[in-house]
Amino acid sequence: MRRSILAAIPVLGLAIMLQTSIVERINLLNGAADLVLLITAAWCLQERARGAWFWGALAGVLVWFVSGTPLYVPLAGYLVVVVLARILAHRVWQAPLLAMFTVTLIGTMVLLMFTFMERTLLEVNLPINLSFVQIILPSILLNLLLAIPVHSMIRDLVNRLYPQEMAS
Repeated sequence: MRRSILAAIPVLGLAIMLQTSIVERINLLNGAADLVLLITAAWCLQERARGAWFWGALAGVLVWFVSGTPLYVPLAGYLVVVVLARILAHRVWQAPLLAMFTVTLIGTMVLLMFTFMERTLLEVNLPINLSFVQIILPSILLNLLLAIPVHSMIRDLVNRLYPQEMAS
């Protein structure tokens, strides 16, 4: 567990810096990739990885810190991603890339819908059809494009932190 916490702080810290400085500038229509979501999902999908709840909570707090949305929006969104990833990692699939694509697709939709609902509650008039076409679908596409390389890097990190025991 300690290795997980020690890995989460620099990995998610670097991810939030890359997210705010580079990744958000790469837009497709009005959608952008969510590197923090992808890293959190990839970590939580690894069988040997520990501290998934810490990763989800830290991701939510870091995104809240830089985004200006109320704390409950990113925190709830990233914890939903953790729940979904852990369910898929332990019970449903042994195909890791298919699970990564599923968590990325559903997680992106959940996070953006939470944000949409929060904006709607604040009486910011956003039409759902325009938001879906201009923001949600392009964000999903960008996240799916980055899902494989992020999954591969996080899998390598988990393999270094939690090496498998050699059979004799």
